[in-house]
Amino acid sequence: MGKPKTTYWIYKFLFLGTIWGSSFLFISIGLETLSPTGIAFWRTFIGALTLLVVLLVLKIKFVRGVRAWLKIWVAGLFMSAIPAVLFGFAQQNVTSALAAIINASTPIFTVLAILIAFREEKPKTSVLVGLGVGLIGVFVVLGIWNGFGENDPLAIAALILAVSCYGIGGPFIRKYVEPLKLKPEATVFGQVSTSALTLLPFYLFGGLTVGPVTLNAVAAMLALGILGTGLAYVMFYQLLAEVGSAIGSAVTYMSPIVGVILGLLVLGEQITWNEPVGALIVLFGAAVAQGRINLGRFNNISEK
Repeated sequence: MGKPKTTYWIYKFLFLGTIWGSSFLFISIGLETLSPTGIAFWRTFIGALTLLVVLLVLKIKFVRGVRAWLKIWVAGLFMSAIPAVLFGFAQQNVTSALAAIINASTPIFTVLAILIAFREEKPKTSVLVGLGVGLIGVFVVLGIWNGFGENDPLAIAALILAVSCYGIGGPFIRKYVEPLKLKPEATVFGQVSTSALTLLPFYLFGGLTVGPVTLNAVAAMLALGILGTGLAYVMFYQLLAEVGSAIGSAVTYMSPIVGVILGLLVLGEQITWNEPVGALIVLFGAAVAQGRINLGRFNNISEK
């Protein structure tokens, strides 16, 4: 007898957590050959080609209409183009492990963006508590009491700006792109393809390579594009359809663990005590803000 179909989602969950957690390792390897803009371009370009094949095989219609493409282009800037460049820039001066940990704070910055720019209803106490706890966790990760330690302040600023872009991009998509009722695969293809086109002139202007082209760098870019940017998004939407957003989106909690482990084992990176401690605080804050940890009693008090 075959395994129950209901357990297949577990393999997708583990695959996604591993691939997205590995992205920071691949970026560090790619920086041996490419500039941050080069990494961002090849990641989105290869991802777009991968998704193009998916759309053709599944016979999914492409996005139509100038207004729809414009909204998707803006979404791509926040979700793909700008963060990809910023993570590459930052990882020239910080470890892949630190980048993975800061990336885990995306839900916190999403809540912050919703409260500031996309606010539509009064936030629950649990959301505000989670936001506060998560931001404290970010400060702990950065070792704010030591002035960021040995980390370059510009690199730290780039990481914070990158996750802030994700924080803005998510609510933007929900408000302006989801009402278009497009297939998720078509939407993601639109985002990464327009991102690649936007990045192309900057990539060419900055030079094709900054170092020798190595097999490791080529493999890293292929993995980032095909797996991390192409197939992973298709599988992510399949996972959401199978088990719902509550379980599916929890894959983001696995990514920093994978990122830190690979940074230690493959790149020989060193981490300080405050980074994993801060990461746990960030994840706890994100869980509270997303309602994964029930603070119903406090919400009831706030509503009285």
